[in-house]
Amino acid sequence: MKINAKDFRVREGDEVHLQKWPTKVEPVYTSKEQYKELLREHVAMLSAQQQLLYASNRYAVLLIFQAMDAAGKDGAIRHVMSGVNPQGCQVFSFKHPSATELAHDFLWRTTRDLPERGRIGIFNRSYYEEVLVLRVHPELLTGEGLPDLPKDPKEVWHDRYRSITDLEKHLHANGTRIVKFFLHLSKEEQRKRFLARIDEPEKNWKFSTADIAERKYWKDYMKAYEQCLGATSTKHAPWYVVPADDKENARLIVSQIVLDTLEELKMAYPKTSAQRRKELASIRKQLAK
Repeated sequence: MKINAKDFRVREGDEVHLQKWPTKVEPVYTSKEQYKELLREHVAMLSAQQQLLYASNRYAVLLIFQAMDAAGKDGAIRHVMSGVNPQGCQVFSFKHPSATELAHDFLWRTTRDLPERGRIGIFNRSYYEEVLVLRVHPELLTGEGLPDLPKDPKEVWHDRYRSITDLEKHLHANGTRIVKFFLHLSKEEQRKRFLARIDEPEKNWKFSTADIAERKYWKDYMKAYEQCLGATSTKHAPWYVVPADDKENARLIVSQIVLDTLEELKMAYPKTSAQRRKELASIRKQLAK
């Protein structure tokens, strides 16, 4: 099976119904050995593209990962980006906002961590939490100290979608390429992974009772994701719904989409001027003596 990014992309303006999007597809690999080989190839190509990104210094790339608990965000980031130079890549995880963060607008805390040109930035959760978690738990809005909250909650989400898409359009116009991944996990697969976190001592640290509490709101979260994906997937900042029940296959899909994004930039190493070549030739003569 060849990975075609378009199969997973949410088209701009589409109405999203997640029950129609699979959580598992035919795997790209036929064995664990082939999976490892394919991932090694992807990682090597990503490393080469990242060096080009850094050398050309024209674009920044922002990768956003959103998902339900246990969908494999950490693993996807760790495995896919394993060959990228740490100097050219930064990962930021966003938990519950602090008091300082709550004293600012909802985009402030993530905007501080946007990647600079030549680098890849990764958001493990992001400003999208503000239209996902808060949509499922609207009572949290009162803690943000917002003035003049609309009587109709739908206006809040509409305004935030607009703020998000305006920000992403601005970033794109200034050289930041944004790719957003929703790791689409089934409720049954989440149950199995939670059990593994309880039964396997080395995974106990991953499990929190809060995970079970949020599981009760599964339908509400799916509805929030559907609204969010449909409202904020654009040509310049698309969402990809990645089937996540098979972790290995999800990593290969993610890595291919990132590769496609980088290759579409048509980057090249900076050309050496005639004057610079003359300087280098002179330096070489000195070193050769």
